[in-house]
Amino acid sequence: MGRTNPTYRDALRVIEDRWSDFRRALRRRDQPRFDQLFTYAREHADASGLLNHQNPFMPALLSIDLEQEARLDSLEDRLDDLEEAREAEYDPEVDPRDGNE
Repeated sequence: MGRTNPTYRDALRVIEDRWSDFRRALRRRDQPRFDQLFTYAREHADASGLLNHQNPFMPALLSIDLEQEARLDSLEDRLDDLEEAREAEYDPEVDPRDGNE
């Protein structure tokens, strides 16, 4: 039987193992953030595997970027909603700084 090529998920596990000393050296509060980055990379493993890039770290980085971009979009939408709600609550006829209500 011929030898099978490792999957992208296998390559990602190897990368994560190589970074394990770095992870251990991180402050405890940063370790879950580090772990989350690899979670992001695993969430796009199907697309990354189809790319079949010679350096599996590159699609992992792009996957992380995509997930962080999605988080930024979500936070921006949330901020816009909060700003709109605050503007809706503010009545320009009554300025609390005037003392005239």
